[in-house]
Amino acid sequence: MAVYTEVSEPEARTLLRGLGLGELTDLRPCAGGIENTNYFASTERAGQAHDYVLTLFERLTFEQLQFYLRLMKHLAQRGIAVPEPHANASGALVFEVKGKPAAVVDKLRGKSEANPTGVHCAQVGARLAQLHLAGQDFELTQPNLRALPWWNEVVPVVLPHLSDSQKELIQSELTYQNSLATQPGYAALPRGPIHADLFRDNVMFDTLHGQPTLSGFFDFYFAGVDSFVFDLAVCLNDWCIDPTTGVHHAQRAHAFIAAYNAVRPLQDNERDLLPAMLRAAALRFWVSRLWDFYLPRAASVLQAHDPAHFERVLQQRAHHPLTFDQLARTA
Repeated sequence: MAVYTEVSEPEARTLLRGLGLGELTDLRPCAGGIENTNYFASTERAGQAHDYVLTLFERLTFEQLQFYLRLMKHLAQRGIAVPEPHANASGALVFEVKGKPAAVVDKLRGKSEANPTGVHCAQVGARLAQLHLAGQDFELTQPNLRALPWWNEVVPVVLPHLSDSQKELIQSELTYQNSLATQPGYAALPRGPIHADLFRDNVMFDTLHGQPTLSGFFDFYFAGVDSFVFDLAVCLNDWCIDPTTGVHHAQRAHAFIAAYNAVRPLQDNERDLLPAMLRAAALRFWVSRLWDFYLPRAASVLQAHDPAHFERVLQQRAHHPLTFDQLARTA
């Protein structure tokens, strides 16, 4: 999250009042992430304090946001812990603030876990499977906008900024993924709405009886319809690797995959293609980070991600591939 568009307290107060969320008591910008303008907003209503996230969308359109916000509403109504968007009296979930589409959602309790254990990973794996099942009857559809067609568009744009070895890696992987997408097993992968960006900083944990307890997933603004196993791969590439080297972490991966599989058993073609999807997920985020790093947008608060991280992850996944059985076992 970053601040590209400044929002004043009077502007936020008017929006929150219109949604029946109480009187604004505090408004502060969020400094993480890079896509949208985000503020934490606190209100008081009927003598009780409430916390929300106000987001102004810098790239997404009013039309695109219908998918993301309606999906979040759909999942929340089915018991998945996500920030529920708030509607006005006419049922609208998207509003205009400073000429930008905006939304207000509940702020989740707890904090992100930068150093997860198998306990954290098991909870995320099980909840991700629940999310995939809960989204299967969601009526709206939108493709994953950061999938293969987008990689094909962006790679030529970032190539001039890369070294010869980086060019070779990114072009060879793109060729591999384009070939994979023509295979029958790929086309037959189970699909539906996915989060597509479920990194450690997009999951919150609270503490219950002294134990970490998952309190919710947030930041659904890369969500789209894609294969469930790609969503799983995105998670494994963040939750279940060494953050310094990108090397696979067997114990956490076993906990994650076992918990997911207990809720939604993976099909044979998903098991077969998980190693390829790990490569795809690494490529997706390397391309995205290269694009943001070399073609940045101005923001008053901005923390750019290091592209080299997912270059290392891709090297590990492509040069040291593991079968599903190897990925799922503890050692």
